[in-house]
Amino acid sequence: MTSSSAGVLSETASALCFVLILLVPFAIAGLALINTGLGRSRSAAHSMMASLMAVAIAALVYFVVGFSWQGYASAPVHALSVGGKPWNWIAAEPFFMRGLQFDVSPSSLTVLLQVFSVGLAALIPLGAGADRWRLGAICISTALLAGLTYPLFANWIWGGGWLAELGANYGLGRGFVDAGGSSSIQVVGGLTALSLAWILGPRRGKYSAEGMPAAVPGHNAVLVALGCFLATVGWCGLNSAGAILFAHGEADGCVLVTLNTLLAGASAGLTAAAITQVRFGKPDASLTVNGWIGGLVASSAACAFIKPAAAVLVGIIAGALVTFAVEWLEFELKVDDPGGAISVHGVSGIWGVLAVGIVARFPLGSSITGSESGQWLAQLIGIATLIGFVLPMTYGLNWLLNRVYPQRVDIEGERQGMDLHELGADAYPDFVTHADEFIQR
Repeated sequence: MTSSSAGVLSETASALCFVLILLVPFAIAGLALINTGLGRSRSAAHSMMASLMAVAIAALVYFVVGFSWQGYASAPVHALSVGGKPWNWIAAEPFFMRGLQFDVSPSSLTVLLQVFSVGLAALIPLGAGADRWRLGAICISTALLAGLTYPLFANWIWGGGWLAELGANYGLGRGFVDAGGSSSIQVVGGLTALSLAWILGPRRGKYSAEGMPAAVPGHNAVLVALGCFLATVGWCGLNSAGAILFAHGEADGCVLVTLNTLLAGASAGLTAAAITQVRFGKPDASLTVNGWIGGLVASSAACAFIKPAAAVLVGIIAGALVTFAVEWLEFELKVDDPGGAISVHGVSGIWGVLAVGIVARFPLGSSITGSESGQWLAQLIGIATLIGFVLPMTYGLNWLLNRVYPQRVDIEGERQGMDLHELGADAYPDFVTHADEFIQR
């Protein structure tokens, strides 16, 4: 069976889309720096090495099998018939991307964007597993994400899958809509981060015997802020390219998408700064950056379908959600997430997906056909699928991996630091990076 047509891009849109895709690695670099800066200094080199390995493995595994499961609109698929309606649940493309024409067609541009996108998704769990996640386990877990979890859900929304067809089959708005990957990139990565934080457990010394968390500040706020700036550039490219390919927008629409992305990030960052100023008497740099990134995450789904004022609203809510979610996870659920990945990408991504059904307005003549009636329900079904299917799936895969190949470093490795234990050298050899408070536990 074949899904609906992918559409045809103009020469201008194709050329612009290619350039925009080349900006996405800035988001990858930004997240790598943020994860590193928010971790301990004795694990900085390990964090950057893990980022390189994760991106490389994600790209290769996606090349070998991931794209075969995801496909693209109009590609062959495996479908089930439910109530007389076709449910596309997985693509049926050849392995190793055989048969693709590598030009500036929509299909080839989609593949290029997805190779970067799956790498971006693979970096998200690194923030939650910082200072205790073994490099070998990171590589295997990334292969599971890139080869199965990510492409399966991406097929359902971008490959003509059953979530995208909720509008055509059941009259639920335009079906599940996500132009820039709030769900497939951000929430999938965030839920994987949550799974691994549960499996790995908190860092030693993070919680006292009474269960109170100890403050373990990131070691380099400069890296964190630089990463935020780089990520903003990459997100503008990610959202704009996604709007062209998955929302079938035109080149001139990228101005609005870029503006919405920037406004959402800026308003989220200011909101986080304001909340921490009120609560703690001084603005918190790490939460401000995390709030900003949360705004970028939330903007992705609806970036092509909202006005700038709505983007500001989306950002404000995202910034507040990140600020309170970080505290709730740490104090109430006892989840140790050094990089704030679960709150930034998981919680903000879910809000971004939901925002499509609340504030998005599809212009007349949009190639995403259907009415706006029931759009919120289509988005809720997508969220329920993420929480009810993707989370148990990614947890189960990593739980099985942990039974075969323990993912957490031993206590001696955590005491030494990941740099010395797994790489044999510190990131900062001229400075003392070991703190006594860790050794006391």
